[in-house]
Amino acid sequence: DGTITLIGATTHNPLFFITGPLNSRSQIFELARLSEESILTLLQRALADECGLGSQKTTVDKDALAHLARVSDGDARPALNSLEIAVLTTPLDNGVIHITRLIVEDSIQRKAMLYDSDGDEHYDTISAFIKSVRGSDPDAALYWLGKMLYAGEDPRFIARRLVILASEDIGNADPRGLTIAVSAMQAVEFIGMPEARIVLAQATTYLASAPKSNASYVGISKAMSDVADGRTLPVPEHLKNIRVSDHAAVSPNKGAPGYLYPHDMPDGFVVQEHVPTSAVYYEPSDHGYEDTIKQRLESWKQLRCGAENKSGDE
Repeated sequence: DGTITLIGATTHNPLFFITGPLNSRSQIFELARLSEESILTLLQRALADECGLGSQKTTVDKDALAHLARVSDGDARPALNSLEIAVLTTPLDNGVIHITRLIVEDSIQRKAMLYDSDGDEHYDTISAFIKSVRGSDPDAALYWLGKMLYAGEDPRFIARRLVILASEDIGNADPRGLTIAVSAMQAVEFIGMPEARIVLAQATTYLASAPKSNASYVGISKAMSDVADGRTLPVPEHLKNIRVSDHAAVSPNKGAPGYLYPHDMPDGFVVQEHVPTSAVYYEPSDHGYEDTIKQRLESWKQLRCGAENKSGDE
């Protein structure tokens, strides 16, 4: 009758990896991880089922089954596969196959981790990592870093995210953060794994322990929003670039006539208009080094106000 029934299973998020028209015509079910108790039940059934491992005379220690259920990360497949390997490779002892915790650990080799390079676990884990660094929790950050590296995540991806975080979440509260993050990214590219984990750990703990400020990030967002909303301002005449041929006696560094060269002024500061608006975009926090910047900008603001008041009186 023309009806098409499609049943599919995937470890990827279908909302991202399947086209919208197909998604809109489908009923999507998310299969959650199995609990340890559920996996333990499946293992016991496999041992008892004659179509499974029940044909073997097998005894399995409780702590061995518990270990398989725990390290399988909610996925029955590695648990069943490892149990089968353990049973088929263990020699008989008085006519019985005895599976211990040590045998099970050897059969599973390592913890089976639900993680892929472009699925939900990838994005959720990097999100937890970044938010732990932003939240000044180096221990949590190291855990998520360890999980990603253990799962085979590209260390260069992690390094790039740290560079972004160094400016977005730390900024001028500790300007060294960006230097350390960029150095870590270059070092990771240069030495590779497994030693790159040490570099990433150093950068992670430094950034997690640094004072935080997103003032620069907020500032550029405000400025770009003003531009996007039509706040396109003309460049003041005294700030425009000049051609030396038109003003041979004027240094190119000093700009057009009317421009005040800061380096010719006491303390390298000059009161002059640099943009025809009073909008404030950069508002330093009082965290770390940015507090010093805040105090410096406040002193310059007072000088500007003093100069404007003096000009008004005249």
